[in-house]
Amino acid sequence: MDDRSPRHVDRLTVGGGVTLAIEESGRGHPVLLIHGFPLDRTIWRHQIDHLHGFHCIAPDLRGMGTSDCPTGGYSIASYAEDLAAVLDRVGHARASICGLSMGGYIALEFVRQFRSRVSALVLMDTRTGADTEEGRQGRDRMAERARQEGVGPIVEELMDKLLGAESRSKTETVVEPLRRMMRATPLVGFLGALAAMRDRRGYAEVLETLAGIPTLVVVGEEDRLTPPSLAEALAAAVPGARLMVVPNAGHLVPMEQPETTTGILGEFLRSVKPTS
Repeated sequence: MDDRSPRHVDRLTVGGGVTLAIEESGRGHPVLLIHGFPLDRTIWRHQIDHLHGFHCIAPDLRGMGTSDCPTGGYSIASYAEDLAAVLDRVGHARASICGLSMGGYIALEFVRQFRSRVSALVLMDTRTGADTEEGRQGRDRMAERARQEGVGPIVEELMDKLLGAESRSKTETVVEPLRRMMRATPLVGFLGALAAMRDRRGYAEVLETLAGIPTLVVVGEEDRLTPPSLAEALAAAVPGARLMVVPNAGHLVPMEQPETTTGILGEFLRSVKPTS
């Protein structure tokens, strides 16, 4: 029997009067899906449509997708606070939190601020350290270039870095949808996310607090931005964490290998039996 409720999109107001686009589907334990940069909630399309037995909640972060694009208020902490407000608005005290790339930073910040609200944690293609000085300078250079040239040229350079070899051949199902998604990111949101990532804290100390929170680390076998070696170290630092390496995928496993990713998420969440 199919337990899916129809997929629908709401607009919910969070801190500072910012309104976020929120896509929901399904019934059961809530799973909050946090996209990365410069992406939107549609990276989770297969999971939203096929993760049976769970209430999927996929927001567009402020400044991305069809959410509001305020001129300020961009930080990893403020993104996490927005998402806590989303859970309040949809009526969930607790949820499983799943973050991809920058969404992983936000998921770890969510744990730091709202640990009692986290039933389980999934970290996909992400890292725990703060930016190095070289990394911070790189963010600043990208921001200046975006101001001068717009988002488009940067998107073209990111394409190959984000995708695995097989995915780069999937023009209609992966490459073009990803290109359109990233190019649609408003400049203000693009710059705000760069600044938020540049200024974020490291989360090594959060990993030490995760005992008791079922944790899964997922990484694409061909991820060049956060390679499997980083994922292995991350999983090793969390008591009881599981590690899954996804073949034929780069940095965007939910989009590159959607069926596999949905299967991994469903199996993990059902096995740990998270409570709402």
